[in-house]
Amino acid sequence: MDESPRARPAERPRNAAATRQRLLDAAGELFAERGYERSTVRAIAERAGVNQALLFRYFGSKDGLLTEVVARGSLEQLHATAPEELFETALRSMLTRSAPGADRSLEVYLRSVGRGDEATGTLRELGGEYQKALAGLTSARDGALRADLAMAWLLGIGLMRTVAAREPLASADPEAVCRLVLTTLDRFWTLPDPPPLPDDDPHGGGTA
Repeated sequence: MDESPRARPAERPRNAAATRQRLLDAAGELFAERGYERSTVRAIAERAGVNQALLFRYFGSKDGLLTEVVARGSLEQLHATAPEELFETALRSMLTRSAPGADRSLEVYLRSVGRGDEATGTLRELGGEYQKALAGLTSARDGALRADLAMAWLLGIGLMRTVAAREPLASADPEAVCRLVLTTLDRFWTLPDPPPLPDDDPHGGGTA
């Protein structure tokens, strides 16, 4: 019997949506666990319990699947979360990644951010959206810089805990990590503007 996609009847809309969701879930798990390069199309399809031809039917390519995994997770979370809660929400999602239903898109971001293909555009968009939201938490002139520093801290924690698995951070209690990080971050947003750079002449006058 011919098992090619052409020989199969079209999936019903409900089944198609369920299949698509299973592929997204499976890809998100594998990208977070293994990284993009080591997550093969075959492995994704096997975990989803579908024929790998369906991955190409719904997403076009593995790159297209990665793009949608990132967009579905991080971008949806960003748009649904108040800016003042965004950092904590992302941090807690990352720290509790093994909990049922936990969002693992930050891990996917960490393991995929260096890619030089079509997914890079979505990853850059995600970084820009986070920067914009976080920069609005301070009235300081260097708000964008503070936002980037906060993101660097968040991604650094993720890198050390989930990718490098460095102890004691890898097994630290999520509440203990949140207490230390969030207490410090509260002060970070309220620091006053830095003093203006001094003129070339420290006395404010011209040359004699």
